[in-house]
Amino acid sequence: SDLFSPDGKYHKQIRIEENATGFSYEKLFQEYLTEIVSEVWVEDPYIRHVHQASRCLLYNFLRFCEMLVKGPCKVKTIHLLTSYDEGGGRSQQLSGLEEIQQSLRNYGVTLNIAFSSSIHDREIRFNNGWVIKIGRGLDYFKKPQGRFSIGYCDFDLRPCHETTVDVFHTKHTKKM
Repeated sequence: SDLFSPDGKYHKQIRIEENATGFSYEKLFQEYLTEIVSEVWVEDPYIRHVHQASRCLLYNFLRFCEMLVKGPCKVKTIHLLTSYDEGGGRSQQLSGLEEIQQSLRNYGVTLNIAFSSSIHDREIRFNNGWVIKIGRGLDYFKKPQGRFSIGYCDFDLRPCHETTVDVFHTKHTKKM
């Protein structure tokens, strides 16, 4: 639903139902990733699940970066603010992020990584003014049934966890 908050900001809410499909990152973000987007901020605390949380989150972030590299935007800088893996996965987390950073460099994209122990908000900001807050952060996809099940590769076919997506525009104000 499209609505305006009391301070005149544009606000749209998308509800992703349990087991819904058709919500790949491309589908969710495409209308906000205009050609003028050159800088992206991702705040996503480190989410821990039993099933190899670090790999799960790293792959989601990598998939998000792939979408940015494919365009139509010309992203030059990505800022990631996250928290350290509390468990034994910290070195895996760091080496994974460094590998993504190195790989992005081949595409002319700089990845700045910062860590915070107090971060709890999950939001993605683009320098064209759009702010997207996803209740579950980038980690809203369910684990696939198996490695050869539909939806393993194509995330439009991957069932989702229930979550809410709030979209804001920072520069949007109502005309008086």
